[in-house]
Amino acid sequence: MAAMTPAGFAPGRATRWLIAVLVGVAFAVPLVSMLLFTLRDEDTGGYTLVHWTGLFSPANARALSPLWEGLGNSLVLAAFTVALVLVLLAPTMILVNLRFPRLRRLFEFLVLLPISIPAIVLVVGLAPIYLAIGRTVGTGAWTLGFAYGITVLPFAFRAIQAAIDAIDLRTLTEAARSLGASWPAVILQVLAPNLRTGLMAASLISTAVVLGEFTIASLLNRRVLQTALLVVGKMDSSAAAIFSLLALVLAFLLLLAIGRAGRLNLGKDR
Repeated sequence: MAAMTPAGFAPGRATRWLIAVLVGVAFAVPLVSMLLFTLRDEDTGGYTLVHWTGLFSPANARALSPLWEGLGNSLVLAAFTVALVLVLLAPTMILVNLRFPRLRRLFEFLVLLPISIPAIVLVVGLAPIYLAIGRTVGTGAWTLGFAYGITVLPFAFRAIQAAIDAIDLRTLTEAARSLGASWPAVILQVLAPNLRTGLMAASLISTAVVLGEFTIASLLNRRVLQTALLVVGKMDSSAAAIFSLLALVLAFLLLLAIGRAGRLNLGKDR
C-alpha cells in the first residue's frame, strides 16, 4: 500500500470553495443586517442615507461627540500600543532568541499568560497601578496603552516569533556584526526587514484588539470607541450601529492585509 502523503489530506478545490462560501456567509449576514438597520427609515419603512449623513450634521454634534472622542482615543491607543510592541517586545524577543535561548520557554510562558487571565481579573490587579499612574501622569485615555500592551502580548508574540523562526536569526546577526554594524543597525537595517511580515501582522492584530476592547476601558472608566458606543447607543442606536459596522469592516480589512502581506512575503521567498 502506497504511503499517504500530507498533500493527500488537503481538501479539494470544491471543498475549499464550499468552506469559503460558508465562512463568508457567516460573516456577511450580521454585517449586511447591520447595514440594512442603519439604512432603514423608521417612518416610511424604506431605506435612506439620513442616518449616515447625520453623523456630520451640526444638530447631532453634541450627541455624537462621545463617539468622535472615543474614536480619537482608540486611534491614539492603537498607535501607542503598536509602539510598545515594536520598541519593547520585538527587540526583547530578538535578545532572548540570540543571547538567552534557555529562557525562551519561560519568556513564552510569561507573554502568553495574559490570554488565560480574564480581563476583569487583570483590572483588579492593574487598579492600584493606575491609581499611581493617575497621580503621576494623569488619567488620560492614552494611559490605557500600558494595559493594552499586556493584553496584546500573546497575539503579537506569536506573529513575531513565527517570523523569527522562519529566518536564520543568528547567522544574519553574526554576519552583520562581523562587518562592523552596531546593534541598532543590526536590528533596524538587517533583522527588521527580514521580520517585516511578523512585525506588520503584530501591529495590525494589536490595532484590531485595541479597537475592539471594552472591559478594561469600562472598568477603569476611560472613554474609548467601545465604551462610547454603549453611551451613544442609548440615545441613537443607528449611529452606534454605523460605528460598530465600520469597526468590524476595519478589523476585517486588517485581517485581509495580514493575509496579503504573508502571501507577498511567501512569494518573494520563493
